[in-house]
Amino acid sequence: MQRRTFMNLTGSAAAALAFKPSALAGEPRQKTPVVYPDPAVEVIDPRFAKYKVGNAAVERLYTGTRWSEGPVWFGDGRYLLWSDIPNNRILRWLEDTGEVSVFRSPSNYSNGNYRDRQGRLLTCEHDTRRLTRTEYDGTITVLMDGYQGKKLNAPNDLAVHSDGAIWFTDPGYGIMSNYEGHKASFELPAVVYRLDPKTREATVVASDMDKPNGICFSPDEKKLYIVDTGAPRHPGDPHPIRVYDVVDGLRLKNGRLFADMSPGSSDGIRCDTDGNVWSAAGWAGEGFNGVHVFAPDGALIGKIHLPETCANLCFGGAKKNRLFMAASQSLYSVFVNAEGTQLP
Repeated sequence: MQRRTFMNLTGSAAAALAFKPSALAGEPRQKTPVVYPDPAVEVIDPRFAKYKVGNAAVERLYTGTRWSEGPVWFGDGRYLLWSDIPNNRILRWLEDTGEVSVFRSPSNYSNGNYRDRQGRLLTCEHDTRRLTRTEYDGTITVLMDGYQGKKLNAPNDLAVHSDGAIWFTDPGYGIMSNYEGHKASFELPAVVYRLDPKTREATVVASDMDKPNGICFSPDEKKLYIVDTGAPRHPGDPHPIRVYDVVDGLRLKNGRLFADMSPGSSDGIRCDTDGNVWSAAGWAGEGFNGVHVFAPDGALIGKIHLPETCANLCFGGAKKNRLFMAASQSLYSVFVNAEGTQLP
């Protein structure tokens, strides 16, 4: 694997790339003026009104991917990484210049990305069917590639608990075709794992979904939200975002429906510091595609409309109040009056 090298810096110094990237062709800036307030940011419930910035618009930062996924913010380096799965690469967007470059290629058809509590990059790789960590010096450590003697399906998305444990989903999309990985047989059920990176002990924490996908903790870590993107078994069944109670940071109980994304579907999800769930939305056309925002009680309170199906999202920027949205062939952002919970 070719890789880009991180500089091993201490304290609050930025983890930066030790190379000069070459810029990619793309459409870096939105050219059509938008009348404020941007109608793409829709208030459905009065509770969402305070999160809308009246003089901020949805911006298209880049286009030129085949399927954008897995955005993760590196505030100490002022850049965003995200996956372009079919093109087998991870891209990097620089906040100060808007430049986009290739961070890693090949990326083993990487999907979800996150940071551990030490600031290192964690990646779900479809093609190698493994969960990896990029160390400060750029080397890649395999954290998990199998369970009970069998290969993982194709890790998809992940979240990190304050105790350092990595919770990740393994629906297997990367082995269902040759477009986002390679076609192969399932050796394990599609479940959610909890991995202790220190002991490498892994446990199954949820096995009641068809295709567990996006995942995130509530701000107090008392709840875990998981998206099931599997096909409903019966007509009228929901396209669910589920929620579970977290017990002692080790296991889940009381799984239940949090929100129904019908007629479309969710994918990646993130919480803000007020406990709202910001969900990628797609596969249902204009008026649905983009981001749906749910209050902690599960009520839909707002939407951010995009012209493409959104796959995943994250908060970033200097104040964690900029929402980045990986949507099909493009990367979008919008400033909001909400802050993300990701640490660091």
